[in-house]
Amino acid sequence: MDVLRQEDIYTIEDIYALPEGERAELIDGKIYYMAPPTTKHQRVLNFINTEINLFIRQNKGECEVFPAPFAVFLHENGKNYVEPDISVICDKNKITEKGCNGAPDWVIEIVSPGSRQMDYFKKLFQYRTAGVKEYWVVDPDKKMVTVYNFQHDTMLEYLFGQDVPAGIYEGFSIKIE
Repeated sequence: MDVLRQEDIYTIEDIYALPEGERAELIDGKIYYMAPPTTKHQRVLNFINTEINLFIRQNKGECEVFPAPFAVFLHENGKNYVEPDISVICDKNKITEKGCNGAPDWVIEIVSPGSRQMDYFKKLFQYRTAGVKEYWVVDPDKKMVTVYNFQHDTMLEYLFGQDVPAGIYEGFSIKIE
């Protein structure tokens, strides 16, 4: 008699039980381990994070910017935990000492060779269904930024060196070199 093997379903508790320094994300109860970011990845992250923070500060904005590692609990089911490269959160009620409960307004992921499938497909679906308003996939190898504006159901692509407008902030754009 054949016995069907049930796939393990993991929860937030399993993420918290990981050994110190080990990073992983949890999507629909499946654990995805994360490799340490490259120097190129961190330079791009630092540049974008700084540009957004400066814009918010200069315009006395209410939103807060959190670079990774920062916990985002997309759904209340305990089976989804992600660490976006950059999370912009405008609803202060979502922010706790543990991270963000619910969808950030704007999420930016910087593609690494090992994260391509996650960033372009799995996370795209998760962010859209969780209620993220805008999702950027920054791809340093392709020198391209793909912008998904879920509020207007659009997807636009920009090359590095072009101004990439932020949908949640009128008049704000970032030129990634």
